[in-house]
Amino acid sequence: MKIIRVVCFLFTLFPLALSAAEISEDTLGCLDCHEYVTPGIVADWEASRHALVSPVEGLAKDLLERRISAIEIADTLSETVVGCAECHTMNAESHPGSFEHNGYTVHTVVSPRDCATCHPVEVDEYRDNLMSQAYGNLMYNPLYQKMVDAANGLHEYDSGSIVFHGGDEANNADSCLSCHGTEVRITGSETRETDMGEMDFPTLANWPNIGVGRVNPDGTVGSCSPCHARHQFSIEVARKPYTCAQCHKGPDVPAAKVYSVSVHGNIQKSIDKTWNFESVPWTVGTDFTAPTCATCHISLVVDEEGEIVAERSHRMNDRLPWRLFGLPYAHPHPISADTSSIVNQAGLHLPTELSGEPVSEFLIDAAEMEKREETMKKVCLGCHGSQWVDGHFKRLETSIAATNHLTLQATKLLSDVWEQGLANAENPFDEAIEVMWTEQWLFFGNSTRFASAMGGTDYGVFDNGRWWQHKNLQKMHDYRQMLQVLDK
Repeated sequence: MKIIRVVCFLFTLFPLALSAAEISEDTLGCLDCHEYVTPGIVADWEASRHALVSPVEGLAKDLLERRISAIEIADTLSETVVGCAECHTMNAESHPGSFEHNGYTVHTVVSPRDCATCHPVEVDEYRDNLMSQAYGNLMYNPLYQKMVDAANGLHEYDSGSIVFHGGDEANNADSCLSCHGTEVRITGSETRETDMGEMDFPTLANWPNIGVGRVNPDGTVGSCSPCHARHQFSIEVARKPYTCAQCHKGPDVPAAKVYSVSVHGNIQKSIDKTWNFESVPWTVGTDFTAPTCATCHISLVVDEEGEIVAERSHRMNDRLPWRLFGLPYAHPHPISADTSSIVNQAGLHLPTELSGEPVSEFLIDAAEMEKREETMKKVCLGCHGSQWVDGHFKRLETSIAATNHLTLQATKLLSDVWEQGLANAENPFDEAIEVMWTEQWLFFGNSTRFASAMGGTDYGVFDNGRWWQHKNLQKMHDYRQMLQVLDK
């Protein structure tokens, strides 16, 4: 009865795309219980492409139309659709959290290693993406660890002073690591009373989490579900800017806010109901008429003649010459996605000196920067002329130079404060003038650069933009003078 209901439901939604593939016996076993226990999850999966198309059918599509990058699939998986059992029993031996569940050996946390069964290219590319290393790039960087502690620690006011305490695991998980990803660990097991009687389950530390750089119990890093939300794993959801806005909203990474006030964002919100967000490849001018985040950074884009404008890539930095946010100065993109080993001449884990000079041995060279910029420009040229596109990128370079300059002035000022003993340089994030310095680049510099890169120019002036860099620099100067008076 269940199968008939699912088939009728899918045929109503996708009458032309209905697959002849069957649901595996193992997945049917899962559905028997979970349609009652977790009906929302089952409904999501029923509406997914996984529930409609088997891997072998995916492989039969023309190369540009494929959503599967594996060359071949094991016989045990190729003929049935991808269901609960196909993901949650995959590679059971490599998952420390695998447990017996109604006759199956399952694991809770599906990892990139499991997804690589059908999507190996995407998983390999994502591993080389800064997002996949987001946990380590934050938590293994001693300097940024101090920022995390300053932001998340339960500090105390005691005897006229604020006593700083480091952040704890729970607050970190609910703060920075919500996006960067937690380290999910198996800590034991517990018995729970369920609708099906008593059952044993593993206990997971730092769970739930769908952070982009999540460290999974099987040792892999990253998660596919922040963008391809489970259990539909929809390409439409991944292509819409609301998905990126989960983490890129600001003020430290205000991409979504900037996009929303740009011309592109206005067009998207106004008319995207007429667009085709499901098409692969994605045809500019036919499927959509203004870019979303995915258009510029990830998707396989073709023109109306079917010629490739940009190759699909889950290594988002393939189209990024500059790293615009998260560091005091914009700089050429890092060579390696794992930036925790970068150390400048001052011994700080930063890709630039405090003077702004790049630590070149860790960063891509000018030739690679030009190559990546040309790849991005090809996407822009799908709608704009070359003079427009070249002018846009020149303005971005001007914005980068201007914001780096204003950050340098704030850094010089703070360095004077440290040298005069008016603040302690041991932790550059825990005193008022140091907080101002951090906001100079982390908020105001970032916002200005994003606004230049994405066309949200008003945002780059008065909403955490250029005005705020000017205002903040003056505040730092006046605060320094106050500290000097108090020190006399």
